[in-house]
Amino acid sequence: MNAYRFSIAPLLALIMIGCADVVGTVPTGHEKPAEIPRNFPAVIAPDDNPFTPRKAELGRYLFHDKRLSGDYSVSCASCHQQEHGFSDGGNAVSRGFEGRAGARNAMSLTNVAYNRSYFWDGGVATLEQQALAPIIHPAEMNMRTDTLMARLAAEPIYAALFRSAWGDTGITIDRVTKSIATFERRLVSGDAPFDAWLRGDSTAISGSAARGYGLFFGEKGDCFHCHASFNFTDNSFRSNGLRPSGSDEGRYALTGNERDRGKFRVPTLRNIAVTAPYMHDGSFRTLQEVVRHYADGAALHQNQDPLIRPLDLSADDERDLIEFLESLTDRKFLADTTLGNPWK
Repeated sequence: MNAYRFSIAPLLALIMIGCADVVGTVPTGHEKPAEIPRNFPAVIAPDDNPFTPRKAELGRYLFHDKRLSGDYSVSCASCHQQEHGFSDGGNAVSRGFEGRAGARNAMSLTNVAYNRSYFWDGGVATLEQQALAPIIHPAEMNMRTDTLMARLAAEPIYAALFRSAWGDTGITIDRVTKSIATFERRLVSGDAPFDAWLRGDSTAISGSAARGYGLFFGEKGDCFHCHASFNFTDNSFRSNGLRPSGSDEGRYALTGNERDRGKFRVPTLRNIAVTAPYMHDGSFRTLQEVVRHYADGAALHQNQDPLIRPLDLSADDERDLIEFLESLTDRKFLADTTLGNPWK
């Protein structure tokens, strides 16, 4: 998810021009990804890429396939590992083509279908563009699209998968990115212990987590203004007071607006306990460090959001908040074999 700072928009525009598909007999209808929780909104796919299970299955194969990188070293799943909430568990920044290091932490893809834009800085508007960006990025997968089409055509299973998903065996970059995006729209997580507690199971979370819930959604903890809604994000871009890291200016690099300097996406907190390290630069290793950063009130950046202020939290309060955050871990999602690597 754009773990590298690089303006991808010009490359995306050049590649996407004129690559609309001419399709044969294609599965039709806006089918829904399975198991959308009742309190979640519908997953909306674009009109030119309706959701179908067959397309999502093709996308699963592509998502886990190292043929998509120039040196066969990484797949999408290399930096977005299921057991880590589809983030790059344990790595502050990811490594891509020839082991090149990125400059940003690979974001979790948990509930990515509900984002309004993509990457830490909101650099692209659709999941389809997001799927293409790392493939062509020179430091991520560094793949020429013509080379990729030839590689996929040489793998016999893809002929059947493309025929099933698209109605014929034609392999194009447009179909590749649309299939990966369709798979990513299946990455819906909403069955954590917290969700069971919300549904009325009073034993689903601990007393400490329940107290943490009260802190999180109260003015004392004051987390809910930014981490709102079913997905624990308001999809905004803010400076959380993190000390500037190198030359990364966040959203400012896109907009040129001085008020955007140091602003990054507010991430979802679902599955947050398994997605360490944290922040856009992976600078915090633990949830304890994250909670302490906010409790201290930060005050380390010129554009710090005014909502961030010192909090009167005791050590017990901090433990309760962390316990609540841990209750957002959806173990079924992390172990769902229908989302896992089909090449194993």
